Amino acid sequence: MVSRHALVTGATGGLGRALVGDLLGQGYRVTATGRDARIGATLGTRFVAADLVTDPIEPLVEGVDAVFHLAALSSPWGAAETFRRINIDATERLLRASRNAGCSAFVHASTPSIYAERRDRIGLTEDSPVAARFANGYAATKHAAENLVLAADAPAFRTVSLRPRAIVGPHDSVLLPRLMRAARRGRFPLPGGGHALIEPTDVRDAALAFAAADRRRERAGGHAINISGGDPRPLRQLLDLLFARMGADVRYVPVPAGLALAVAGAMERIAALLPGRPEPPATRYTIMTLAYSQTLRLDRANTLLDWSPRHNVEAMVDHALTSRESCDA
Repeated sequence: MVSRHALVTGATGGLGRALVGDLLGQGYRVTATGRDARIGATLGTRFVAADLVTDPIEPLVEGVDAVFHLAALSSPWGAAETFRRINIDATERLLRASRNAGCSAFVHASTPSIYAERRDRIGLTEDSPVAARFANGYAATKHAAENLVLAADAPAFRTVSLRPRAIVGPHDSVLLPRLMRAARRGRFPLPGGGHALIEPTDVRDAALAFAAADRRRERAGGHAINISGGDPRPLRQLLDLLFARMGADVRYVPVPAGLALAVAGAMERIAALLPGRPEPPATRYTIMTLAYSQTLRLDRANTLLDWSPRHNVEAMVDHALTSRESCDA
């Protein structure tokens, strides 16, 4: 089999680093791009520091067979215009350039945040309705970008959009750092009492799913596909496991979901008035993800990608913390 050439955007993030390593292990030639040249130099493959909003894109996709578009503004807080430029405009630019360059596959990282509402949502399929009102600019712009990607699917240019849930791994810059800061404070607010079902995904499993989307592109083309660890646990149980592995003594403070949302809303309004609109200590989106259950059906991933998660929550947490210690040493 002739080696395929892959472009991975967002390659210096946690998922990007795992995917680059996985693709190289499968025999791909990989061009990686991102904004952090220091991390890029450690990836073991050709790296190009690039801004997908402003820099020329055509040189990146020249001679590329498969594009894995992971780059995004993944934040619970930010300006609407910034979300639009990074999550929609950059995706549209890359999509057009990839198609014009003759790429045969375009795999996009979407998000199950598009389902998030102020209620429990269990057993969601890809055909389940998205939120009537998106929780934040991230969810809204990722949904718009996903629509662009799937609408571009064609026999010679297969497009797939994966929706990975709560990725956990050693290079995570969003979820684990926030939880670790909470552990150091010794107190953790539990919106809704910690009963909501959370379904994290091991970064190793997520990387395998993205690689599978290229291999199975003829079957998967034109589809959005849920990805998760398939092992939902109550928030309190997940936190108990994480803090025990960290050796942290943390006291939980149960907070009614409605009260937590009201407080977060007040914090957002105050932050919006401050210079630079800094991210508040809590956002309504963050509270929603902790206070309400969301679980995903993986039937489509099983059928179209021949993929299923390999790592349970215990293995996921151990890998994330152990590898993180070695990385930070």
